[in-house]
Amino acid sequence: MLNYHQINDQDHNSLTLSSSEFEAQMKYLAKEGYTSITPDELADYLQYNKEVPAKSILITFDDGYKDNYINAYPILQKYHLSATIFLISDFVNTYDRYLTWDEIHEMEQGGINFEGHTMSHLVLTQAVSDAELQDQLEKSKQALEWRLGKKIQYLAYPCGFYNQHVIDFTKAAGYRAAFTINLGRDTTSSTLYSLNRIPVFGGGTHTFMHFWLRLKFTQIFDSLQNLKAFLLKTGKPSLAQLIYIP
Repeated sequence: MLNYHQINDQDHNSLTLSSSEFEAQMKYLAKEGYTSITPDELADYLQYNKEVPAKSILITFDDGYKDNYINAYPILQKYHLSATIFLISDFVNTYDRYLTWDEIHEMEQGGINFEGHTMSHLVLTQAVSDAELQDQLEKSKQALEWRLGKKIQYLAYPCGFYNQHVIDFTKAAGYRAAFTINLGRDTTSSTLYSLNRIPVFGGGTHTFMHFWLRLKFTQIFDSLQNLKAFLLKTGKPSLAQLIYIP
């Protein structure tokens, strides 16, 4: 599962890929025979071992930036790929940098799927009360279901932060599964409420090489990331700095 945010040529930061970088990656996926799937297809595979294509890929975007419509959507169409965009419900039709409902409906007609990313992108582990946590999960879900006319079943945790308390509330709100930004692949032994993705970063050089390495050697870099975290936790920062993670 790939995780993107912004696709444009103006913002040069870790969450933004240029249009040309994004196209190079989508072109590679198409050329190599990857098939884009939906969260439903992924969940059916994980829960019921329902068959998916051999080279399946779930392409996701967090937040719902307008450049997903302007830049990413035409590229996805060009290479016959679908994607899922996790929307911050209160930001739609509110801020210029984010999608409008008209753009969302047009993209839906073109095969793009939309799911939930809370009401206002509050880090759920920092909710000041259970009532606030519940509102972020349930009211966002209700708003999106009303606007889109379909059941919202999937959540991307804002900033990837979650704990067991957040998972319990996510289940209670009626979500079928939830996505983190933890680097890793998902298998039939994965937990549906802490699904891994492959964050794709921009804002620097060799973006395609970093994308390719993460795609091809996900489990190796996941293990290295865990080792690095362990070394930092146990007071060995000099050793941790020696571990390269693209």
